[in-house]
Amino acid sequence: MNSCILMAKIVRRPELRYTQDNQTPYAQMLVEFSPNRAEATPANLRAVAWGNLASEVAQNYNEGDRVILEGRLSMQTIDRPEGFKEKRAELVISHLYHLDGSVSSGEMAAPTPEKVVPINTHKSNKTEVEKPVAPVSTGDFEYDASYELSNPSAWQPSDTSVEENLDDIPF
Repeated sequence: MNSCILMAKIVRRPELRYTQDNQTPYAQMLVEFSPNRAEATPANLRAVAWGNLASEVAQNYNEGDRVILEGRLSMQTIDRPEGFKEKRAELVISHLYHLDGSVSSGEMAAPTPEKVVPINTHKSNKTEVEKPVAPVSTGDFEYDASYELSNPSAWQPSDTSVEENLDDIPF
């Protein structure tokens, strides 16, 4: 399956264009993502969004924005004026997520103590049902306030054993 998720920085503002039949919008931009090693240079990749996503990308994203791109990798063959063909990778975007300025390339935003929920604050599994103050009537049915809820009993298999005849094959 061809699926890529990249965290990158937009280095060229998204350009909104239309196909030759002037029907389908597409937005293309250049993104840069950090390499695995510190001594390597950042890599650039062309990213393309189609349809309604293209319009959204062109309106809401600018050069310098940090984003998470989700999509598929595609190879494009380009005829060069020097007489040879060049293959370039491009990412066809299916989802695009905006990161705020607090996230740097080397670290994801760490949870702060005020955002952490203590583990022992979970809700109880017991369902508490309040009894209504007055009888509730819904058409022909009248609610009985004296009715007590009971826990359903778990199903238990019967104790009777069944003799198996392995030679008898049912058809």
